[in-house]
Amino acid sequence: MRNRRYLFTSESVTMGHPDKVADQISDGVLDAVLEQDPASRVACESLVKKQIAVLAGEITTRAEVNYVNVARKVIADIGYNDPALGFDSESCFILQALSRQSPDIAMGVDSDPSRNKDQGAGDQGMMFGYACNETPELMPLPILLAHRMVQKLAEMRQKGMLKYLRPDGKSQVTVEYEGMRPLRVTTCVISTHHCPDVSQEQIKADVEREVIRPSIPADMMSESLECHVNPTGRFEHGGPAADCGLTGRKIIVDTYGGRGRHGGGAFSGKDPSKVDRSASYATRWVAKNVVAAGLADICEVQVAYAIGVARPVSIHVYTEGTGKISEDRIVEAVKKTFDLRPAAIIEELNLRRPIFLQTARNGHFGREEDNFTWERTDKVEELRRNAGV
Repeated sequence: MRNRRYLFTSESVTMGHPDKVADQISDGVLDAVLEQDPASRVACESLVKKQIAVLAGEITTRAEVNYVNVARKVIADIGYNDPALGFDSESCFILQALSRQSPDIAMGVDSDPSRNKDQGAGDQGMMFGYACNETPELMPLPILLAHRMVQKLAEMRQKGMLKYLRPDGKSQVTVEYEGMRPLRVTTCVISTHHCPDVSQEQIKADVEREVIRPSIPADMMSESLECHVNPTGRFEHGGPAADCGLTGRKIIVDTYGGRGRHGGGAFSGKDPSKVDRSASYATRWVAKNVVAAGLADICEVQVAYAIGVARPVSIHVYTEGTGKISEDRIVEAVKKTFDLRPAAIIEELNLRRPIFLQTARNGHFGREEDNFTWERTDKVEELRRNAGV
């Protein structure tokens, strides 16, 4: 593996992709509830198709929120505000099926100081975090570039620089590696929703010039770069009018683009008492600090929980043979450095805030923005001390 040449591919999707529309509605609801009541319990799923949006799930809160209005605003902000798109914020029908969280779950999750009981995990399951040193963001290069390209597409559309663009779209980036080192970008695929009165030749030229090439670092650019733009020929019909969207169907786009493993739990629409979300953020924080501390070039961290139990039932570290010290020593250093009980994660990463809508587009990791607290490398020195390095 260390000397073998191979290709690895990751994809991303735009904010107007139907599944991402659903994710953003769910996280828009979550943010609206947390803004009024940070202690709320939220598990909101969304579905969009044609002129229908469905909100379903469990919300226990003191907040008073008009969920229909929240959904309409999210849809409009994405860019679905024209009836010609076949799905628009003003005329779509929105159905609510929201109830309170089961008291059986709440009983296991809630803290109880009178019994010296910590807040427990909101469900059982395993979560993974990943980091590698192939980019400054400590993210795999293919997914980082795929996100960058859909961000550029959105920028071109929202600023009116390519007026024919519509909200839906996808990117895909293939990188050639030698061992664990990226050598060059070999292939890029962009499929972008567009108005009918534009030629594919113009779309291909514009997207390659304005989106693909500016997104690729100069040292990763290949003279033989292959670009496929709207390879089917046309993409006039897109968004929820053409395809059904559902919360939680883009979990690999949300994380590491297929690098590292995934526990299977989606993030959007879930408040931070759900370890699917908060522990996945925490394990990214752990993995990133391990790599930033120089303890490994690649780090995958797994934690697992039992519902209602505060402490993880297991913590595992895998460095793909790149560790500078043993994985057992890294695990022990992680246990000393990070408190991975749900309440501690929520407090340390300041997660009871309305910050989640922004995570539901362009990936949850590798973003150096203030609210992405799990991207901090603030534990490097403590981790090195606890590892005896």
